[in-house]
Amino acid sequence: MKNLLTLCLLIGASTAFRNRGSNTLSNSNSQSSNQLNIGLVAPHTNFGKREYLRAINSAVTGLSKARGQKLTFLKDYEFNPGNIHFEALTLNPSPTAILTILCKQFLHQNVSAILYMMNYEQYGRSTASAQYFLQLAGYLGIPVIGWNADNSGLERRASQSTLQLQLAPSIEHQAAAMLSILERYKWHQFSIVTSPIAGHDDFVQAVREHVAEMQDRFKFTILNSIIVTRSSDLTDLINSEARVMLLYCTKSEAIDILKAAETHHLTGENYVWVVTQSVIENTQPHNSFPVGMLGVHFDTSSASLVNEITTAIKVYASGVESYLNDVHNRGFNRTLNTHGLSCEDEGRGRWDVGETFYRYLRNVSIEGDANKPNIEFNADGDLKFAELKIMNLRPSVTSKGIVWEEIGVWKSWQTNAQQRLDIRDIYWPGNSHVPPQGVPEKFHLKITFLEEAPYINLSPPDPISGKCLMDRGIICRIASDADVVDIDQAHKNGSYFQCCSGFCIDLLEKFAEELGFTYELVRVEDGKWGVLDNGKWNGLIAELVNRKTDMVLTSLMINAEREAVVDFSEPFMETGIAIVVAKRTGIISPTAFLEPFDTASWMLVGIVAIQAATFMIFLFEFLSPSGFDMKFQVPQSTPGKNDVLPYRFSLFRTYWLVWAVLFQAAVHVDSPRGFTARFMTNVWAMFAVVFLAIYTANLAAFMITREEFHEFSGLDDTRLSRPFSHKPPIKFGTIPYSHTDSTIAKYFKEMHYYMRKFNKSSVSEGVSSVLSGSLDAFIYDGTVLDYLVQQDEDCRLLTVGQWYAMTGYGLAFSRNSKYVNMFNKRLLEYRANGDLERLRRYWMTGTCKYGKQEHKSSDPLALEQFLSAFLLLMAGILLAALLLLLEHLYFKYFRASLAKSDRGGCCALISLSMGKSLTFRGAVYETTELIRNHRCKDVICDTHLWKVKHELDISRLRVRQLEKTMDKYGIQPPQIKLASMSNLISDRHEKPHLLGNLSLGGSAQDLYRWTYKTEIAEMETVL
Repeated sequence: MKNLLTLCLLIGASTAFRNRGSNTLSNSNSQSSNQLNIGLVAPHTNFGKREYLRAINSAVTGLSKARGQKLTFLKDYEFNPGNIHFEALTLNPSPTAILTILCKQFLHQNVSAILYMMNYEQYGRSTASAQYFLQLAGYLGIPVIGWNADNSGLERRASQSTLQLQLAPSIEHQAAAMLSILERYKWHQFSIVTSPIAGHDDFVQAVREHVAEMQDRFKFTILNSIIVTRSSDLTDLINSEARVMLLYCTKSEAIDILKAAETHHLTGENYVWVVTQSVIENTQPHNSFPVGMLGVHFDTSSASLVNEITTAIKVYASGVESYLNDVHNRGFNRTLNTHGLSCEDEGRGRWDVGETFYRYLRNVSIEGDANKPNIEFNADGDLKFAELKIMNLRPSVTSKGIVWEEIGVWKSWQTNAQQRLDIRDIYWPGNSHVPPQGVPEKFHLKITFLEEAPYINLSPPDPISGKCLMDRGIICRIASDADVVDIDQAHKNGSYFQCCSGFCIDLLEKFAEELGFTYELVRVEDGKWGVLDNGKWNGLIAELVNRKTDMVLTSLMINAEREAVVDFSEPFMETGIAIVVAKRTGIISPTAFLEPFDTASWMLVGIVAIQAATFMIFLFEFLSPSGFDMKFQVPQSTPGKNDVLPYRFSLFRTYWLVWAVLFQAAVHVDSPRGFTARFMTNVWAMFAVVFLAIYTANLAAFMITREEFHEFSGLDDTRLSRPFSHKPPIKFGTIPYSHTDSTIAKYFKEMHYYMRKFNKSSVSEGVSSVLSGSLDAFIYDGTVLDYLVQQDEDCRLLTVGQWYAMTGYGLAFSRNSKYVNMFNKRLLEYRANGDLERLRRYWMTGTCKYGKQEHKSSDPLALEQFLSAFLLLMAGILLAALLLLLEHLYFKYFRASLAKSDRGGCCALISLSMGKSLTFRGAVYETTELIRNHRCKDVICDTHLWKVKHELDISRLRVRQLEKTMDKYGIQPPQIKLASMSNLISDRHEKPHLLGNLSLGGSAQDLYRWTYKTEIAEMETVL
C-alpha cells in the first residue's frame, strides 16, 4: 500500500512539474567537463546552512590532507566546496518540492552523486518522502550516499532503487544487537511485537535470519510474532506465556502498546521489553514506559548528522578515485557527468554510468576512527560494521522522572560474543537485583504414567542414597497416595519409588528445562491404559477424566474414543497394531532329498533316462556279435572243443550296472562285452556325472537348516480374524484393557472372543510366551514390538504383516487444559529440528545383529534336522522286506509252474538267478542247504530224516555192487565218485565236479554227458 501511495505521489508531482515546463532550466553546457559535482540534501535546522557549510568546507579541505589513500583525481578535476550543492528539506516535503530539488537543481548542476542526510524519525510522511526521493534517484541512475535515522523504515528490498549506500546502522544491526542481549542473559525464547510501521516485515525477517545463524552456538525459540493494531492483539502474547519481547514500532505506537501490555499484566518483574531505535528516538522517554526496558540506539542528533557529512564526502571521493584510475573508464562516454539527463521525455532518462560508478562506491574501504574498522559496505549497500549503544530505562537520579541511560555498547565487528557486547549494571524490571528468567515462573504438574519399554523403564534406586544414578533416570512413585502416608524416606525410596528412564523421560526433561516447570511422576494405580469398561473409563484416561492428574506421559495411543473425553497433543511417535512371532529352527522335510528337482524332472530321470539307458545297453549287448545272445554260446579258446559257456549278463544285471554307475557305488558289477554296449555305458556314466553334480549342488541348499515362522499378512489374516477356520487354531493374545484389545474387540469380535484365554498381563510376558512356544503370535503396539525385536539377543523375534489402525502416541491432558498449546508448540519444534528423531534412534536400537544370525547357522545339527536321511533308510528297509516276502512267495508258489513252462531259458534272459533256480542244479543246492541247516523239532522228523539217509546209503551200496559186476565182465565204469550230498556241496569249488542237469532217476551215463566247463559255470552262477 505504501508503494502504491508513493507511485500516486510520483504521478501527481510529475504532472505538476511538467505544468511548470516553461520555468524548467536546461543543463548548462558552459560548465567545465573536468568538474565533479554532488548534491547534498539535509533537514531544515534552526542554525540554517551555517553548520552544514562548515562541515562541507572541512571535509573537502581534509581530502588532500587525509591519511592513507592519496586522491590523485584532485589534480585533474575540480572538486571544492562550491561543487557540493546543498538543498534543505522540511519534515514533510511535498512531491513537487522533491522533484524540484532533484530535477531542477541537481540535474542542472550535473551531479554524479547525491548525499541524502536526514535525521527525521517520524516513520510516517517523512519516511514516505525519503522512500520517494531514493526511488526517483534510482530511476535516474544517480547513486545516493545516505544517512537516515529512519532507514529501518525504508523498504530497500522492495524498492527498485539499487544505487543506495546507507551509512546509518541498519535494521539488521539492531536485530543482531538485541539478540546479543538475549544471549548474554540466556533468554532462549522470546516473542516479536511490531506495529504496522514501515519496515516491520524487514525487522521480523532480520531477527529470523540471525536466529538461524546463531543456532549452532545458542538456540533461540521464537514463540510468536504479532502485529499490534489494537489492544486485543496482545492476547496471543498472553497465551504464548512469553517473558521476553522484542518491540519494533514508533515512539507514539509504543506508548499505546505498552499501556495495553500493562493492562494485560505483561510488564513487571518477570517481563523484559527490548526495543529498537525507533522507540527510543531522541532518548526522551514517555512516563508510561515500564522501568527496566532495554533498547539499542545510535545518535541521531544534528551534531551526529553533521559529522556524517564528512564521512559521506570521503566515501564519494574514494569511489571517484577508484573509478577514474580504472583504464576501462577513460573515455568521453565514461565521464562522471550527467549532462543531458532529464526528468522529462527530453534527453536521457537514465544515467548509463551510474550503475558502474555505484559499484565503485560500494567497494570503497575508508579508514575509520581509532579502534574501529574501516568503513565498508555489503552487497545490499548497508554499512558492514556498526556500533550501537545499549540503553536502559531507569529512574532519574536528578528528577522524579525516568531516563534512557547508556549502559553498554555493541560492536558488530567483534567475533567473540563477550567482546561484541560490553554492558554494565542494569536496572531490572520491578527493581529486581537479578535478571528475569526469561521464561514463565515454574509451575508444578502431576504427571501419571504406565511403564512400557522403551518409553518408560523402571529400575530400583540406589539402596543407600535412595536416589537414581545418572544412567537410571529420575525418581517416580509407583505406590498409590494412600500407601505412602507416614512412611519414612528410606522406606519410601526402597519400596515405593523406582527410577524411571526411557524415551518419554528424556522428552519430559527437555520439556521441563525449556518450559520451566516442576513435576511429580506417579504410576497409575490400576495399571491399565484406559478403555471404556461397562460405560466407565479406567486406567490413565480415568485419571484425566476425574482430574486427578494434569498430564499423562507414556506410550498412550490416540484414538477417537479417548479424544472424545481428553485432549491430546501432537503425536510424538507414529505407531499401529503389529504382530510379533518367533523364528523356529526348521525341520528338514522328509522329502528334502527329492526337492532339488521337481516332479517332472524326477519322472524324466527315473522313467525315461534310467529305463532308456538300461534297455539300450541290454539291447546293444544282445545284438552285438561279440555280446550276449539267447543261445549262451561263446567260442572257446581250446581248439577242438565246442563246449558251451553261459555268459553272466541279463536285464536285471543291466539295471544293477545302470544304478551302480548312476550313484557311483563301489560294488561288483558285470560289464557288457559288446563294443556298442560299452560305449553306451560310458555315455550313461557321463550323464551320471553331470546329474550327480547338479543334484549334489542343489541338495546342499535344500538340506540346510531353515528358520520357520508364521508369516501373517496382518491383523485381518484369516488365520487370526477367523481363528476356528484354521486347524489347529493359532494361539495368539494381547494385553487386556489396552488400545489393541479395544480395537480388536470393536472390529474383530470372533477373534477377540477366541484370544481372551491367551491374553497376557504385560508385553514382556507375551513376548516370552512367543519365544517359549506357548503362543504362536503376540499382538500389540508396533513400535514397542519393534523395540523388543531389537533387544532379542538371539534374534529369534520378528514382526510380520502390515500395521493395522495407524495412529500415534501423544501427551494426554484433561479437557480444555491450558497446557496443550504450550506442549504442542514444543513438539512441533522438536520434530522440525530433529530432536524427536535423535531420541528415537537412541532408544529404539538394540543388540540384535545380523552377524549373530549367521553365527547360529553354524551350530551342530539336531537329529530332527536331518531326519529325512533316516526316513529314506527306513523306507529302503521296508522295501527290502517287501521284496523278501515276494521272493518267498516266488519260491513257494510260482517256481514249480515256471520250471515246467520255461524250457527255453527265457527267465535267465531277465535274471540268471531266476533261471538257475528253475534247474535241477538249483534244486539240489537248495535241498543240500536245507538239509545242512535243518534241525528237527520232534521225534517223527528225526525218524524220517534217518530213513532218508538210510536209503541214500543203500543206494551207494547198490552202485558199488554194480561197479564190481561191470568190472567182472570187463566193462570199465567211468571214473566218477558219487559222493554223498554233504560231500557234494562241500567240494563244489573243485574242478572235477560233473553235476549236470540230471533228473532224480538219472544214471551215471547221464552225469557223464555234462562237461567240465559247464559244471564250473553253473556252480559259479549258483554261488
